[in-house]
Amino acid sequence: MEPGDPVEIDTGGEDGVITYRRAGRLRFQVAGQACQLTVFSLVGYGGGLFLPFRDGTSGKETYGGGRYLFDTVKNTDGLALDIQAGSSAIAIDFNFAYNPSCAYDPRWACPLAPRENWLPLPIRAGEKVFVPEAQA
Repeated sequence: MEPGDPVEIDTGGEDGVITYRRAGRLRFQVAGQACQLTVFSLVGYGGGLFLPFRDGTSGKETYGGGRYLFDTVKNTDGLALDIQAGSSAIAIDFNFAYNPSCAYDPRWACPLAPRENWLPLPIRAGEKVFVPEAQA
């Protein structure tokens, strides 16, 4: 699995799979544990970069299919990555992690985080599981 290699990501719905390419990897540490996430570029409409992930909170504290850190085709890049010109360092801010639209309505189909983007530890920042008011 090298940058540029295509990958098909299941949407879990009628849309089937969406083809992306691996744009690169972010390597970082959380609580002293080495982690990495693959950033994908959308091959189809609109292009853009996409970063889905799952972690130790998925299915318990957060949506079971994972969350997104950014999806530039949908203008959700926000401030999740802080890149300083001339530096190879990137700050990743998981406070901007958000639920995919299918977490709110089962009629939506969403690309789910592929296995290579499953983190082995909990990320307790960002959006948590959605519970409709009628169930709260």
